[in-house]
Amino acid sequence: MKNDTVVWLAYAKENLAAARILLDQELYNPCLQNVQQSVEKFLKAVLLEKVHTQRKTHSILELLFILQEHEISISLTHENCDLLDSIYLPSKYPLGGALPDFHPDKPLCEQCITMAEKVAENMLEVIGSK
Repeated sequence: MKNDTVVWLAYAKENLAAARILLDQELYNPCLQNVQQSVEKFLKAVLLEKVHTQRKTHSILELLFILQEHEISISLTHENCDLLDSIYLPSKYPLGGALPDFHPDKPLCEQCITMAEKVAENMLEVIGSK
């Protein structure tokens, strides 16, 4: 495995661990921000390792399409990607997000963490690192 891939995976795992801690502390915005970042970094790690490229984007859906072009399947639906993409800005900034009445809660955070855990497992399997 490439050294850069190892670094991306470490950051992705750290974001996911942070999301779990933040959920336990009822800090929902930073929880969602870390979930989104975790998924993004897991996907970028696979791109780097398997496709030998990197894409400067925060769009989970865009990363999904790139992976699919290279016949790499991941455990996210387009709806999952839309959800993760839609929480990116509102979880970081209080105004001007795509969801004007965005108020994250525990069930949403749990749903997103579960998605991220499935992506993590799937991407580590694709890379060959468990």
